[in-house]
Amino acid sequence: MFIGIDHGTTAMRFAALFPQSGNILKLEIPRTDAANMSESRLVSTIGSTFGIRVTDISLMAVTYSMGDGIRDIEDIRNVKNRGVKSIEGAGKKTGGGGRVFDSIRSSGIPAVVIPGIHEGSGTDPRLNIFSHSTSPEKVGIAYHAYSLGLTDFVLSDISSNTVTLGVAGGKLIGAIDACIFAPGLQHGPLDVQALRDVDAGKMSANEAFVHSGVLKHTPFSDRHQLIRAAEDKDPRAILALDSIALFAAMEIAGMQLLLKDHGSKGEIIVEGSVGEIPYVVQRIEKHLDVRVRVLDWWSAALGCAEIARDIHAGSRDILGLNVNFDKDVTDT
Repeated sequence: MFIGIDHGTTAMRFAALFPQSGNILKLEIPRTDAANMSESRLVSTIGSTFGIRVTDISLMAVTYSMGDGIRDIEDIRNVKNRGVKSIEGAGKKTGGGGRVFDSIRSSGIPAVVIPGIHEGSGTDPRLNIFSHSTSPEKVGIAYHAYSLGLTDFVLSDISSNTVTLGVAGGKLIGAIDACIFAPGLQHGPLDVQALRDVDAGKMSANEAFVHSGVLKHTPFSDRHQLIRAAEDKDPRAILALDSIALFAAMEIAGMQLLLKDHGSKGEIIVEGSVGEIPYVVQRIEKHLDVRVRVLDWWSAALGCAEIARDIHAGSRDILGLNVNFDKDVTDT
């Protein structure tokens, strides 16, 4: 069996894929909870939840943070610094992702680490004006879409932040990261006032990033409050969702332009805790005048499990990413 791990903004998600039966099992652990668990307890929790022994796992595919320290899919035993240049930068740090990564590496379970897309990747070089394009779990979402039979598409993951990537001819060609354009609920690009606040020492650049989403202009603290208010027709909640949908549609349209330049058009896919909200989907469809395909927020973990499955079967290319892994250590 194969396990994929999604290092999400709020939680670690594990998807277990049993190819013979076709069963898929899922486990979610909040990142703060994972940070407080011992390595042995984390591994035992995975085993007990899925009803397996460690030796039953043929291969795991792991994501961690921005994944900007590697450009290929690598054996976890050969990855330095968990595959990142630094944990400093854009995002909230809890320690949960690091604890999961170290637990898997220490356990001896065969595992690969998925890279993010960044200036060292073999994607469209014009996007290398930005140092980082997307974190590894988005590669998992894209591979799940690919496993469903899609080879040309634009994928927008809309949740705490918004990240959009493009796949043409089954290859990743580029992505737009959360700190560049479209805001999510919590995170977004720094505007002029944010830059002034950073320069004035009122907050760090990272603090500005994690408070630049659409919720900053509302009295709501999280997605659940926002959705309840939107259901009650609160105009502040409706405006927040309208803003997310508009910017996401603009970002998708921009990525469609890149696909067109690669001789492709492709379908539109949205995913994420906000991307699944019907109202947001409808607004995006109206803006772009297309039908949108919606994937659920387990797609990253499941896509990583599918990556592990296909690498174990001998694949050495995942959406254009090279695979550096010796399969014989996974044979049982």
